[in-house]
Amino acid sequence: MRIVILDDYPRAFAKLRCSAKLQGHALDIFHDAPRDAEELVARLSGAEAVLLTQQRTALPRAILERLPRLRLISQTGRNVDHIDVAACRSLGVTVCAGGGGGPEATAELTWALILAALRHIPEEVQRLRNGQWQGSVGTGVSGRVLGLYGLGRIGGRVARVGDAFGMRILCWGRHGTRERARAAGYAIAESRDSFFAESDVLSLHIRLTPETRGMVTAADLARMKPTALLVNTSRAQIIEAGALEAALRRGRPGRAAVDVYEEEPVLGGRHPLLALPNALCTPHLGYVEEAAYEMLYDTGVEQILAFEAGRPINLSEPAPG
Repeated sequence: MRIVILDDYPRAFAKLRCSAKLQGHALDIFHDAPRDAEELVARLSGAEAVLLTQQRTALPRAILERLPRLRLISQTGRNVDHIDVAACRSLGVTVCAGGGGGPEATAELTWALILAALRHIPEEVQRLRNGQWQGSVGTGVSGRVLGLYGLGRIGGRVARVGDAFGMRILCWGRHGTRERARAAGYAIAESRDSFFAESDVLSLHIRLTPETRGMVTAADLARMKPTALLVNTSRAQIIEAGALEAALRRGRPGRAAVDVYEEEPVLGGRHPLLALPNALCTPHLGYVEEAAYEMLYDTGVEQILAFEAGRPINLSEPAPG
């Protein structure tokens, strides 16, 4: 079977243990994003199966209709919002999307961003490389307020680390978040406004849905302290378009650390946050960690092998309506 693996930016797949399971198949592995739809179609031309790396490439009907040999889409992770699953069904393309990813890697990166931003680590590393010595005074976390918007699998881990560092954990979110916060003994903000106003470090852990798109507004950010840090390792679209850049230019919050962007990959330094000295930006590294990659890709490979054996697993259904 000819299998195309898209968007393996760090050239990781061939080094993973699970890659050996596809020995004997014809593999085409691409390490960069296609420039446009025509290039994507060219890469997938003749493919019988495609292994997708998370949500890096969208497959709408307009693309799928041009891939007559495609029989299987194997998705790493359960999220299929970027795939037209209904179109796949009508075109006879099977979509398999299982789990495989845990919360650990993203929670760890969240803390890496928090500490790097508050202690000015990237700036001080560069200063030392330039032949200079200390140039800033960092901010510690002990005794400060860690605001968590969402207390699910990732947010819960971030909270436990903050608690171990001696932070006061302040939570906001839907009913489930509040129930988990009560059970863990964490504080729940009196209101949405007070949550943004009181947090010294505010970390977003919200799944992107039509309801959560743009839910963090410019007004919310304006309530934050000029000394506060906003962290986003979830999805950029959770924040109102353009609001974070404008807020950072006004100084509320004083800093941001982000791992996600409205359109990815960000190439050529073309994103407004990259021009701001008070924004620490990483290229969506949340799940880009050896153990997480092995788990995600292993699920994707097992889906391919199960399909080939005539027993597909983790089948995705079209969204209702």
